[in-house]
Amino acid sequence: MNIRRRLIAPAALAGAVTLGITSLSACSSSDAAEGSNGDKLDVVASFYPMEFLAERIGGSHVSVTNLTKPGVEPHDLELSPRQIGGLSDADYILYLKGIQPAVDDAVAQAGVKNTVDAAKLTTLENHGSEVGHDHGEGEEHGHEEEGEEHGHEEAGLDPHIWLDPVKYAEVAEGVGKSLEKADPDHAADYRKNTDTLVGELNDLNTAYESGLKDTGTKTFVTTHSAFGYLAERYGLTQQAIAGIDPEAEPSPARIEEIHHAAEESGATTVFFETLASDRTAKTLAKDLGLKTAVLDPLEGITDKSAGDDYIEVMKSNLTALQKALGSK
Repeated sequence: MNIRRRLIAPAALAGAVTLGITSLSACSSSDAAEGSNGDKLDVVASFYPMEFLAERIGGSHVSVTNLTKPGVEPHDLELSPRQIGGLSDADYILYLKGIQPAVDDAVAQAGVKNTVDAAKLTTLENHGSEVGHDHGEGEEHGHEEEGEEHGHEEAGLDPHIWLDPVKYAEVAEGVGKSLEKADPDHAADYRKNTDTLVGELNDLNTAYESGLKDTGTKTFVTTHSAFGYLAERYGLTQQAIAGIDPEAEPSPARIEEIHHAAEESGATTVFFETLASDRTAKTLAKDLGLKTAVLDPLEGITDKSAGDDYIEVMKSNLTALQKALGSK
């Protein structure tokens, strides 16, 4: 998949914005202006999992701009004035509230009619207890109330819904319906593309169910608490060194907990990711005599990714988990 690296220009187009006709003014990383996208729907996606959905479901009827460049850690994203100013020119914005504070603020100010928060298209849960956080009872949460002042992450809700193929399929369904509403002239194509993608995600779910059904251990250790939904879906236990933020330093107490959990469960591997430092993972693995490997949270696709798109990388993650857990 080609990842667009455009930045959004601030100048608003004259006149009212008409869906499918006006275009989002944009420029490349060299700030050279690009031309109009014709009658395509101009879509802004906050980071890769949203871009993937927009491109797969939108197909030839959309032009997608990703706010997060390949290789940039989404949690740490800071938007330029050019990007913030240009958001109001978009026809459609797809983002995930609670994972990128800078995006949440900019989207709220943009006032774009067709703005979709992917977190409202499925059910968010609290997985904080898995990393020693005191977030409360960890109950499930449905759609968030309108006007909510704090992001999902601040409320203790885990935003990494795309790493569960079932939840991601729910989000895909919602995105498809919202695109049909935003651009009714191409509704049939959006529905067809949505059905195709949901079918692929269902197949992926089946592969995970089968591949992780019989394993030597059910516990895996990661540097980043991104895999709570995946672990819950397939009966696994995630032991995360750090919390939602992959760059956060774990406390000595948490390191001690990880040591104990790894020894008790027979864990073989400490997983790290492609967009964050592997220093902590390697240090812990050395202390415990464990291996290290990559488990990609799919927050971005780079030349280090084990695949060109979401489906390929998720299959690679399955293979890595099977090896680490001792699939039989």
